[in-house]
Amino acid sequence: MSGVFYPTFARHAHGEGLKGHSTHYCAGCGHGVVHRDLAEVIEELGLQDRAILVSPVGCAVFAHYYFNIGNTQAAHGRAPAVALGHKLAHPDSVVICYQGDGDLASIGLAETIATAQLGLPLTVIFINNAIYGMTGGQLAPTSLIGQRTATSPEGRTAAMGQPLKMAELIAQLDGPVYVERVALYDARQRVKARKAIRKAIRLQQEGVGYAFIEILSECPTHLKLSPTLAEQWVRENMEPIFPLGVKKDREVEPWFRPPAPRFVPEEILGCCGAEPAGGRPPRAAWPAHLPRPDLSLKLAGAGGDGAQTAALLLTRAAIEQGFDATNIPSYGPESRGGTSYADVHLAAREVLNPAAPEPDILVAFNAPSLAKFARTVPAGGLILYDSTMIPEPIGLPAGRRILALPLTQIATTLGRPMVKNVVALGALQAATDLLPSGAIVATLQHVLKDKAAVLPLNEAAFAAGEQAVMLTPV
Repeated sequence: MSGVFYPTFARHAHGEGLKGHSTHYCAGCGHGVVHRDLAEVIEELGLQDRAILVSPVGCAVFAHYYFNIGNTQAAHGRAPAVALGHKLAHPDSVVICYQGDGDLASIGLAETIATAQLGLPLTVIFINNAIYGMTGGQLAPTSLIGQRTATSPEGRTAAMGQPLKMAELIAQLDGPVYVERVALYDARQRVKARKAIRKAIRLQQEGVGYAFIEILSECPTHLKLSPTLAEQWVRENMEPIFPLGVKKDREVEPWFRPPAPRFVPEEILGCCGAEPAGGRPPRAAWPAHLPRPDLSLKLAGAGGDGAQTAALLLTRAAIEQGFDATNIPSYGPESRGGTSYADVHLAAREVLNPAAPEPDILVAFNAPSLAKFARTVPAGGLILYDSTMIPEPIGLPAGRRILALPLTQIATTLGRPMVKNVVALGALQAATDLLPSGAIVATLQHVLKDKAAVLPLNEAAFAAGEQAVMLTPV
């Protein structure tokens, strides 16, 4: 076995016994052959420490269990975009996209063409078995006319479109330097396939350009044939539609030798004489009393509670003070009664992870949100909730600062229950001194500059929230 493979595959039986040496592929599937050849080529070229395999959703989704090299799991169809990021961030790496037909030629078609046209040195291994193999045998962009699938039980017709000939399509672009279609149905073809894989990776290793290898592969499971008959089916049915051979091979001198990029913002700004965007206020000092220079919050409630709006206001206020801030909304399926939430991060310099699975601060406007997220707040964190809507919370975790305020009642007293989210922001500011004094109010004034009639109400709501904290023993 090639040293590029792990000695055992931990996905199966914890790597023990015979299963620890077997892949998840079906008997007779071409993926195993291509995996072997790819591993041997990487080892032969001495690229194990430089190689990065990008495998998206598809039959090869578990490739990272097998290849002892750099691995990235991409979303369905997005492998070219992920590979491009790897290559630009680490120019000396050898990045290999390993994709199936449903992934590369359907949901990922735009990324495939755009990346190929760029022409940066990348290697794409495209497995064409004319079917959606992993998800149940549905019609793929490469399925043949007349081919029966789970979604074309009477066979593919011209009304469903002709099968896409990806090698020919990629070859006509200006970016690629080498495009070839190979097969696996006999020993002679497998030797050609290995040579094509080696050449494609070598061209990237030398900094020459983009290479695309399409491999006609057997899928005995969905063809409902034995491995031998599946090989015959590929030769007799696929090859006439997808002719084998080199589709493009142009001579290009090695050109891709960029310096490694720098990731220090001050260096990047300094080298080009850039300054922060004009009109932004000077960077405020990060509050010294906060435990870390990156604080996470989760604001959650039912649809209509204003959690999303409050999160946006908070994020914008932080940005206007010169901090880095992110906001990720998550809308539940319910318009009322369930929970939707927003994750907010505020950082003195840079937010490194915008998600907030363990928020330092939780603001909950309804009972389902409090029940769902209270225990995700780490010890020492703050939980602020609306006691009007949650009069008797159950199971609040110990070791957290709990602040129960009648947010809805306060807003109703002001004449508009809907401003309870602004009441919550006032309470949050008073309880944490999160932003410089007046920052959130200044953002409110800017956001509502065209709605002057409601600005006094919102300013009053913010002040009422602050006052409520001052009058509440903690």
